Amino acid sequence: MNVKDAVAIRFQQICKERNMTLNELANLSGVTPSTLYSMMDKRRRDISLLTIKKFCDGLEMSLTEFFQNKIFDELEPEIK
Repeated sequence: MNVKDAVAIRFQQICKERNMTLNELANLSGVTPSTLYSMMDKRRRDISLLTIKKFCDGLEMSLTEFFQNKIFDELEPEIK
């Protein structure tokens, strides 16, 4: 799994745990829903740390809390 897919899955997991929709996450984070759905789209590969931070701020969690998940331990190398 690559890092972009892992980030998308992690946000989906958190939303499910908190019983919230992706639109609610976007609204809490001050990010447009189109930006969030673009991040979730497997065809798009762009994702910025600043956007991840905004989502984490909306969720009231630190980047450390976000990335401290086993899904990030299983990433494939980005350099091939």
